[in-house]
Amino acid sequence: MLSWGARRIALALFAGAISVLALPPFNFFAVLFVSFPILVWLLDGASGPADAGVLGRLRPAFATGWWFGLGYFVAGLWWLGNALLVEADSFAWALPLAVLGLPALLAIFYGLATAVARLMWSDGLGRIAALSAAFGLAEWVRSFALTGFPWNAIGYAAMPAPILMQSAEIVGLYGISALTVFVFSAPALIGTKRAAVPGILLALLLFLAHAGYGWWSLQRLGGDQAAPQEAIIRIVQPAIDQSAKWDASERERIFSRLLSLSALAPREGQLRPTHIIWPETALPFLLTENPGALSRIADMLQVGQTLVTGAVRREDGIGGAPERYYNTIYAIDDEGQIIGSADKTHLVPFGEYLPFEAMLRRFGLSPVADSFGGFTAAERRSLLDLPGGLGAVPLICYEAIFPELSELPDGRGDLLLNLTNDAWYGLTPGPYQHLRQAQLRSVETRLPMVRAANSGISAATDAAGNIIASLPLGDSGVLDVALPARKGQFWSVKSREFNFGLIIATMILFALVARRSKIYSSD
Repeated sequence: MLSWGARRIALALFAGAISVLALPPFNFFAVLFVSFPILVWLLDGASGPADAGVLGRLRPAFATGWWFGLGYFVAGLWWLGNALLVEADSFAWALPLAVLGLPALLAIFYGLATAVARLMWSDGLGRIAALSAAFGLAEWVRSFALTGFPWNAIGYAAMPAPILMQSAEIVGLYGISALTVFVFSAPALIGTKRAAVPGILLALLLFLAHAGYGWWSLQRLGGDQAAPQEAIIRIVQPAIDQSAKWDASERERIFSRLLSLSALAPREGQLRPTHIIWPETALPFLLTENPGALSRIADMLQVGQTLVTGAVRREDGIGGAPERYYNTIYAIDDEGQIIGSADKTHLVPFGEYLPFEAMLRRFGLSPVADSFGGFTAAERRSLLDLPGGLGAVPLICYEAIFPELSELPDGRGDLLLNLTNDAWYGLTPGPYQHLRQAQLRSVETRLPMVRAANSGISAATDAAGNIIASLPLGDSGVLDVALPARKGQFWSVKSREFNFGLIIATMILFALVARRSKIYSSD
């Protein structure tokens, strides 16, 4: 509480960095009982001079939250730099921007959260409520500000297993984030001996309700695992090295590998797959430039089978406009006909497209995935209708981290279809974090998920977020699973948004009442 200077910075960095141990692949969520009390105690002593004005008084609180956030995001996102080393000659110079620059930007949200919380700060339980509400709001804003990047929202730390994920169905990721901060900050009350008993009891009650609802939900959703359509899904994980992906000399080898894995006979006693799923941009060429590819796919598919694959789609410009490229999912039937497609709507800035492109390209900048000059985002999301009466909600790559993208406006869909290529990030925590976030989309929508990843982690989950089968990171192979059934959804996106708002409003009201009481008692 009384630390200052380098010691205060080091403590905030340390508290933020160790919080990452609560995330995949470590899942040691108890570490938050250390990191968040440290943050609370640092904020207890983070008040500027009384005559410095509002911003001056809040500057120490903002700095404390920013250093905490920097530690959290550097320790949690350092693996992003691996994508820049795939083509090191072109992008290695940007490594500090990915490893330090992006975390520094994201840390602003946590700095703002602690500054807002400090406005409502008081003794006892009120300050815990203030910090929780501010963090919940910060995570919500982070989901859409600057195109949005809610990766590793703090709520994921409280959901290491399906039994602890089910509450997200009611309050959503951002509601869970607010409640997570409340529960794990509560031990700070012991250190300052103000409202410790009611605070700890309330935190315990929230945790028990969280786990209890999870247990009840898993019991309610158990059984009847096979989908009525009796779809058998084959997920193909080819583990293609990213540096060879668009090498012209490797195209035939890559395509042949995909075909041979897809054509493997099912294991003894298993049914033949009805749908074969390839990862994001699995085809190492444009279909329009390789007319024989569809014929070879038709030769590989047996009667009644459907191939679903990620690919790059080119669209010719009209009236002299430049051609455009889309990150696309194609559905191809056993006659080699394209029977459906869906384009990615939420692109990765600086990865798939360049913001302020006209200006930044003058400085020699380009998106990391620049093989085709960058991608164009589709204007609307649509259901991908597949044979067998299946409606797939397409989630290409990191679209799976956005809760609102997993539900279409008309509410239709039988499964979530997440095609991704995490080979950019190698054998790092990144793919494990990505899988955890995709898992939660099944819980929110009560739809099973089929996830095909180039190098892993490919998986299938049921409507409760249970991983029913998966392929290890870095392995090559196939996974045959019977598609689990969708389940009845109790809560819609709008319901979760309302419940999240109710949580935040309650916490803010409690914090303000506590602060007002403190002011009156000091008079």
